[in-house]
Amino acid sequence: MQQAVITGTGVFTPPQTITNAELVESFNAYADLFNAENAAAIAAGDVAAKDHSSVEFILKASGIEQRYVMDKDGVLDPARMYPRLRQRSDDEPGIMAEIALDACNQALEMASRKGEDIDLVICAASNMERAYPAISIEIQKLLGAGGFAFDMNVACSSATFGIQAAADMIRTGSVRRALVVNPEITSGHLEWRDRDCHFIFGDVATATLIERREDDTQGFLIRSSRCATEFSNNIRNNNGFLRRTRPDGVADRRDMQFMQEGRKVFKEVMPMVAQHVLAHLAETGVKPEDLRRLWLHQANKTMNDFLGRKVLGRDPEPGEQPNILQDYANTSSAGSIIAFAKHSNDFAPGDLGLICSFGAGYSVGSVVVERI
Repeated sequence: MQQAVITGTGVFTPPQTITNAELVESFNAYADLFNAENAAAIAAGDVAAKDHSSVEFILKASGIEQRYVMDKDGVLDPARMYPRLRQRSDDEPGIMAEIALDACNQALEMASRKGEDIDLVICAASNMERAYPAISIEIQKLLGAGGFAFDMNVACSSATFGIQAAADMIRTGSVRRALVVNPEITSGHLEWRDRDCHFIFGDVATATLIERREDDTQGFLIRSSRCATEFSNNIRNNNGFLRRTRPDGVADRRDMQFMQEGRKVFKEVMPMVAQHVLAHLAETGVKPEDLRRLWLHQANKTMNDFLGRKVLGRDPEPGEQPNILQDYANTSSAGSIIAFAKHSNDFAPGDLGLICSFGAGYSVGSVVVERI
């Protein structure tokens, strides 16, 4: 059996940002337009008025201060409230492949590798811009990689599930070098007109390069990985290829974007994730106090604080559980990889850490790594 090592990471960050103040100004203008247009129905009690959002509400609810997006103007237009992304021809690289390529090239440069050295590409993300051909195969072509590629969707856990799949194939000898890439254009599935969630998501792409240890590699040995799922409707998006076959299927319906029952999610997911991580550590022979750092799914600061306390048995010390969501917001599967990429360079050989992501499904994935 081979050993799998993370040798490079890359993070593509869009050039445009939206601050909480900008988002609130736009949302409140939309709410005022909606309330004016529906004044009679609101007065009759047939339609609920839209409440204003606030910077204080967003920060308290999430810990998010800003987010990066592929298109700012469309999101902040009160008459539109979703991104404006141009239609590309079939002969052009898709937008997901384009941002994925940037992150992949960063990961390859870190490890002094080239695209032709790769024989597996997994595009693991919460949404794909088309059904086929696979985004991963497009990325494979743009990289000049060999071997094979496939897409994977396990919502916010896609990155850790992808890492486990790639590491397993490296261990068994079926591939030598793999790229797990997470292009997340979450601004496209977010309902920016919903006060309860309009602040949650941001756009990004991350990439993780995984190789055989025998190739004189340096980086982070994947000591162990574990994945688990349990069905729940509390995070859901009903958009899909059968949409036009159903009555009003192409109408502007709320359930065709990201939806969640936030309180139920917290109550159900967090105990599940804490139990999963502690059991994984026990099975691997790693004690919580052996971990130098937790790189957690960046959905909500309260969630991360809760999980950090449950895993470590105490409040995490500064640097033990780095958050990046204040700058990036929730980037779905990419969040834990951003945290890992930006907060792992100070590890010394033998230091242990845990990458963990969780979300819709429900799903949870955890990866124990050791600096070598």
